[in-house]
Amino acid sequence: MDEFNSLGYLGKPTARRPLLGLTVLVVEDSRFASEALRLICLKSGARIRRADSLRSARRHLRVYRPSVAVIDIGLPDGSGLDLIRDLNQTDPRVSVLIATSGDDTLARACRSAGADHFLSKPLESLVAFQTCILSHLPTERVPSGLRALHDEKITPDPMAYLDDLAHAAEVLAQPEDDQMFSYVVPFLCGIALSAGDLALKSAVDALRLSHEKGKALDQKQAQLTLMLQQRLVSRQAM
Repeated sequence: MDEFNSLGYLGKPTARRPLLGLTVLVVEDSRFASEALRLICLKSGARIRRADSLRSARRHLRVYRPSVAVIDIGLPDGSGLDLIRDLNQTDPRVSVLIATSGDDTLARACRSAGADHFLSKPLESLVAFQTCILSHLPTERVPSGLRALHDEKITPDPMAYLDDLAHAAEVLAQPEDDQMFSYVVPFLCGIALSAGDLALKSAVDALRLSHEKGKALDQKQAQLTLMLQQRLVSRQAM
């Protein structure tokens, strides 16, 4: 039984709050991306629960079954694809499984793992998120009547972006290994896209390209670390 049923259906969905009564589990380690989803869910009427790792998500799932799961692919303790596969095979299945990433090339792998839909970062459109969920809900859960399509761009708190930058800087300061690299590069790519930070995205892409070509990463990694530190200092001074 999912939380939609176990905790009671709190009223009927409305034109402006079409997701009222649904619980969305967001599995996302970026605070900035999580804040965007929190605002989207709040405006849509849905409850939100957040897990920042696979381990945390599995703890949530032992307690309740969400109506919707939004799962980031790059997580600190593994791939979100593993969680998607597990949830896709669980009976009863979560009604809607959504995968998200800043890397569009992962869309096919997400669908192969069992995701109903792939959403590319940044997640900032209220209407796009609502439409995605409503199009995959069972018929009996879809509200009847017209839906208010007054879209708006969701803008999370910049302090959440600052927290993400600080986390990335801490990870980059650790001894370099493949596991660290495979986590921090997609993480930084996702938050750079979410924040519209094109300069940071370019620096991350340069580091990724050097890694793919087997080149030494010291210089590119130092440049990226400096860029993170400059952003942290400038934002803290605001």
